[in-house]
Amino acid sequence: MAVYIVGGKSRIGGSVRIHGAKNAALPILAAAVICGDCVIENCPDLTDVAVALDILQHLGCRVVREGGTVYTHRLEGGDHCIPDALMSAMRSSIVFLGGIIARHGKAEVTLPGGCELGKRPIDIHLAALRRMGVRIREKGSGTLVCSAPRGLQGTELALPFPSVGATENIIIAAVTARGTTRITGAAREPEIRDLIAFLNGCGAQITCGVDGTITIQGVEKLHGVTHRVIPDRIAAGTFLCAAAITGGSVEVQDVNPGHLLSTLAYLNNAGCSVTTRIDSVLLRGPERLNELGIVKTLPYPGFPTDMQAVLMAAAAGAKGTSVFVENIFDGRYRHVSELLKLGADIRVLDRVAVVTGVPELHGGQLRCTDLRGGAAVVLAALSAQGPSVIREIRHIDRGYEDFSGSLRALGADIRREEAEWNGNTDQSAASGDEKKL
Repeated sequence: MAVYIVGGKSRIGGSVRIHGAKNAALPILAAAVICGDCVIENCPDLTDVAVALDILQHLGCRVVREGGTVYTHRLEGGDHCIPDALMSAMRSSIVFLGGIIARHGKAEVTLPGGCELGKRPIDIHLAALRRMGVRIREKGSGTLVCSAPRGLQGTELALPFPSVGATENIIIAAVTARGTTRITGAAREPEIRDLIAFLNGCGAQITCGVDGTITIQGVEKLHGVTHRVIPDRIAAGTFLCAAAITGGSVEVQDVNPGHLLSTLAYLNNAGCSVTTRIDSVLLRGPERLNELGIVKTLPYPGFPTDMQAVLMAAAAGAKGTSVFVENIFDGRYRHVSELLKLGADIRVLDRVAVVTGVPELHGGQLRCTDLRGGAAVVLAALSAQGPSVIREIRHIDRGYEDFSGSLRALGADIRREEAEWNGNTDQSAASGDEKKL
């Protein structure tokens, strides 16, 4: 089992290049099921992406990765079912559903896995696909059996909530459907726009209105394309917060600053000096951050739910009181218990978390509760007095390329080790004596 050993009291400094966006690469790979031969550049090397590549091969595509570039080649045949082992390995695996139905006219999948962030219902996905002519029934415990006996049909869809996954599934299903599909209330995240750019490059006919309405005119078939995945705005925000928490300075490179505006606004108000350029952001953190005010997670262009835990880690050591309101997921405060172990002062009531900053955090025995919560725990440990051991870091591998290596290159006292965990909660285990882990 891999763990992080964090020395604490690190000051981040330097520059880091940001890898491709996980949340853009996954739907693009799902769309490749119905496309010709594609070259996908800047595709991040993450465990979630590895699962997506396995699914893609299972569905009838040959896949080759060379560094940050993935080559896909559509083969004849392929399966219309995704094994439960693959579905349960990744929360967003449901995004493959629309493409499988578009390719095979049928699909059989189990409910997806991934981080336990509370309810993330796929009702919006299924309701939209039914409107497009898909018959869906549940078999056994959580297996969805889908068929489109007359093929997929274009239709008018009004989403009750701007669900990113549902928007992606609908777009992928609609590009080769008969007729026109129009989505109102669609998600507007940059990753949605990147998926659209990829599909239009493959010959799709997708337009976005000024009001956010997405119109898809179905085409008979798609060809291949060479496409570069956009930078990961959440990874960029995480490294910016690392500098802010530790009173350091970092330049994130190969980013789109426009995708980071809501995060930068909070960091700027907390006392950070922020300089944006065409493809980079330079942040200098104060000795101690000011309170963050009220932080509400909202659909894009609002503050992203994926940044909530990381910004809360910053608030834990800031002056004054910050209030977090989680409006997207109902189970996204699981990291709070770990921050409390470091000495943070956080009170949670339903969707609200009140964080009263403390002058100093201390090291401890910690675990990653989920992907972004895990990153938050690491950053808090970097700013703490004394060493920490952080386990269950497999969650972090889902969304960050060599997280500890990148942080270490920025001056962080952190290393990754393989160790056996015996349940010992003595802080001496954080000294690096892996025999006690």
